[in-house]
Amino acid sequence: MNYQETIDYLYSRLPVFQNIGARAFKPGLHTTLQLCNHLGNPQEKFKTIHVGGTNGKGSTSHMLASVLQEAGYKVGLYTSPHLKSFTERIRVSGASIDEDFIVEFTAVNKSYIESLSPSFFEVTVAMAFSYFERCQVDVAVIEVGMGGRLDSTNIITPVLSVITNVSFDHVQFLGDTLGKIAFEKAGIIKNEVPVVISEKQEIEISNVFDQTASERNSEIDYGADLFEISNAKHINGALSLNIVSKVSGQLVYPDLNLDLAGEYQLKNICGVLAAIEKLQNAGFEISKDALYKGLSHVQGNTGLKGRWQKLYDKPLVYCDTAHNYAGVSETMKQFNSLVSKQKRFVIGFVSDKDISSILNLFPGEGIYYFCQPSNLRALDASELQQEAFKSGLKGNVYPNVNLALEAAILESDQEDTIYVGGSTFVVADLDQL
Repeated sequence: MNYQETIDYLYSRLPVFQNIGARAFKPGLHTTLQLCNHLGNPQEKFKTIHVGGTNGKGSTSHMLASVLQEAGYKVGLYTSPHLKSFTERIRVSGASIDEDFIVEFTAVNKSYIESLSPSFFEVTVAMAFSYFERCQVDVAVIEVGMGGRLDSTNIITPVLSVITNVSFDHVQFLGDTLGKIAFEKAGIIKNEVPVVISEKQEIEISNVFDQTASERNSEIDYGADLFEISNAKHINGALSLNIVSKVSGQLVYPDLNLDLAGEYQLKNICGVLAAIEKLQNAGFEISKDALYKGLSHVQGNTGLKGRWQKLYDKPLVYCDTAHNYAGVSETMKQFNSLVSKQKRFVIGFVSDKDISSILNLFPGEGIYYFCQPSNLRALDASELQQEAFKSGLKGNVYPNVNLALEAAILESDQEDTIYVGGSTFVVADLDQL
C-alpha cells in the first residue's frame, strides 16, 4: 500500500472516534499495552510529559514543545485530532511524521493489528511512540485523547504530568459531575511524579486532585497559585503580559509575548510556566531566552493552527476550535469585545453534543450562517438552524463552512467581524487553513 491507501486502510479497518463517536471508544489500557509490548515498549525509551484536561491541553502541549525545542531538545509531540492531515498528530521538533514511516509501520504490524482489533486511536498512540523511538527524541509531549485514567496514552510514566482544567465535555464517557470528570483527569497522576494543575477551580475539583496526588506521593502545584498575570494586552497580533511570582511578589517574566493570542491562553500560561520550572528542577536546561522565544513562536515551531486564528482583516475573521460550553464561553467573551458594525457567526457542530447550552452563549443580534462539518458525526445544518432558532438565533443554511464563510464575507461591510467555529471539524474544513 502507498501512503493514501495506508491511511484509507487505517480509517476503514479501525473504529475512529471522530467519525462514529461512542462505538469507537475503547476505555482501558490493555490493548495499547499489548500493542506496545509487541513493538518492544518504545514508550520506555525516552522521557515524556503527559498533558490532560478538558480545555487547553492542546495549546499547553504545543507551548511546552515549542519552549523545549528552543532550549535545544529534540522534541516529540503527539496530539489529536488533526485538522488537515493525519501526519499533524505526530511531530518531531515541529516536523510531521514521515509518510514512509506510516506505510512501513502499518505494513509490518498489519497482521498483529488485525488479530488484536484495536481502535484507530490505540494504533496511532503506538505508532507515535514507535516513531519517537526511531527518531531518538530527547523528550516527548503527549496529549491525552479523552479523560486520562483509561486513555490509551496513560501507559507512560512521565517526568511530569500537567492537567489544565476540568469542565463538562464527553459526559457520557467521563461522568456527569465535575468530581467524576476530575477523577478521570487525575488518572494521569503517577506515583512520585510531580503534577502541575494550571487552574484553581471549584473545591470539588481540587479535592480530587489533592487527594489523588497525596495517595500517589506526587508533588502537586497549581499554576494559578504560583503566578499572577498583569497588564495583558494585544500588541501586533500577540498577547503581551507581565507575570508576577505570587511566592516572591517579584515581576519574573516582564513583557512575555504569546503568539497564541486567544485570551483563554491566560488560563493556560501559568500552568505552562509552572511546568517549565518543574522541568528545570528535574534537570532540563531551559533558559529564559528559550522560554520567551518558545512562547512567541509556538505556531511556527509546532504547526499549531485553529486557536483564535485570524483569517482576514477586512472584514475581520477569526476561527477557533472551541467546541464545548467552557471553551466557547471564553472565545465568545473575546469575540464580543471586538469593535464591529455587525457580528456574524459561521457555526457547525457534531451531532452527539448537547448544544442547547452552547447556543445560548451566542448573541441574539448576530447574523448566522449554519453549516456542517464533513464528518460522519456532523449535525445536519438544517437541524442546527432549528435548534438555534429556539435560542433566538436566526440565519441561513449552507452545505459546508467554506460556502458559509464566503456568503458571510460577501454580505459584510469592512467594519464587520466574523466568527467561525463550533467544532474542531468545522475549522478543519476551512480552505484558508
